[in-house]
Order: sequence, then C-alpha cells, then structure tokens
Amino acid sequence: MFVSVFSLPQLLRITASCCCVVSVAVSEFSSRILWRLAAVLTCFCLYVCLFQVFFFTSNLFVLRPLGSVATLCRGACVEVDSDTEAVANEGFKLGCISCKMRGEVPATASVNWYFMASDETEFSHLYSYEDVTGNIIDPRFDERLFWNGSKNTKDLQDGSIFILNVTYNDTGTYRCTFSRVLMYTNYEFETNTNKTIKMNVVGMASILSEVMMYVSIIGLQLWLVVEMIYCYRKISAAGEEALRESAAEYLAIASESKDNCAGVQAAE
Repeated sequence: MFVSVFSLPQLLRITASCCCVVSVAVSEFSSRILWRLAAVLTCFCLYVCLFQVFFFTSNLFVLRPLGSVATLCRGACVEVDSDTEAVANEGFKLGCISCKMRGEVPATASVNWYFMASDETEFSHLYSYEDVTGNIIDPRFDERLFWNGSKNTKDLQDGSIFILNVTYNDTGTYRCTFSRVLMYTNYEFETNTNKTIKMNVVGMASILSEVMMYVSIIGLQLWLVVEMIYCYRKISAAGEEALRESAAEYLAIASESKDNCAGVQAAE
C-alpha cells in the first residue's frame, strides 16, 4: 500500500527529510560543538546526495526526448512524452505526437487509441480519429473523451485526446497508433507509429502532501544554514578563547621562569 501511494521521487524526498530531522535532532541534544557540527554536515551531505538522485530520476525521461527527438523533426513539430499522473475528478490530456519527417510530402493520417486497465490483460479499442471525425468506441469513456490533436486537417501530427472527470478506474496503459500514408508522385508509402503511456490517477491529498514535502525540505534547508552558521561562530569563538588562554599561560610561565632565574642569581 505504501509503494502504491508514493512514487520513487516522493520516497527519496521523504528519506531526505527524515535524515535531516534525525541529524538536526542529534545536533540539538549534543553537548559538544564538534559533534553538533558533524551532525549538521552529515545531514547536509545526505540531503544533497538524495536530492541529486531525485533530480535525475524525475527529469531524465523529460530531458531525453527533447534532446533526441527534436533533432530529427522538421519545422515546428517536436515529439515530447505525455504526462502520466492525473488527478481524480479533473481533466487530463493524453499526449501523442508523431512528426512527419518529410514536411514537403503531402500525407494523410489516422489515429487509434487503445486502453488496458490496470486489472486487465488485453487492450481494447478506445477511440479512433480519421477524416476529421472522431469516434468513441469504449463505452466507459462516453461523453468524457474529446479530440485534442490537430484541427481541420487530414495530415495529422498531434493525436492527443482529453479525458474529463478522470476516475481511478482510468488508471492503466494507453496505446496511441498513428497510421500515415505519404503520397509521392508515383507511389504511396504507409507507416505506422505506436506510443505507449502508463497513466496513474492520484487524489488531491497526494498533491497536498507533495507540496508540504517541498515546504518541509525548504524549512530544513534554512535550518541547516542557521545551524552551520551557529556552529561556525561557536567554533571560532572557542578557538579565539583557546588562543587567549594559551597566550596567557605562556606569559605566566615565562614570567615565572624569569622570576626563578632572578632568584637564583640573587642567591649566588
């Protein structure tokens, strides 16, 4: 149940927060300033490491398509991955873009969507769009699904759809199929492109918990900065005091040695 509610980035953020809380608690109950500074630095290092892991896991699959696919496209068409996390009782766009590599060649295309719920083992035909006409095939999406792709053209490149009033039953795998026919002067060439999207439906409570997670992490960051400044000032003050005590002790020893020498000379 815990794994189904929290994703990997959320678990990493929770772990980072717990590490910070434990380290700050240790630093508060520590009597030695060096132990306190060590606890704060440990917290900071753990947070930085886990934040780096979270950053790369949450952004790797977003940055990769922009860099690898956009270089293959022509004109203004850029293939990007669809969002995968929908909020219950709200609308959600399932994106599906298939750019035509030869922009100067006229073409026609049709789009078909298929859906496999999380408790199913086979895809069922969900929606079809052809000749500027859409058709909802799966009755579970009647009056909730609308075309959100290319408008007023048969040369489709954006085959996105929009789902209204998303429910938890909409969780599952969606497959988008582009069937394109490139019409050259002497022949026609047909291509098919498939894209798969795994959509997860979450509640508003999950979003609020994520916002609170960010707030707590920012608060812990500020607390770490304050603790590090406090520890630095304490160590600096302790070091200066130690130097003053050492200097006073050295002067006292030197003065005592001088007095002893004067007494010995007087005795002789």
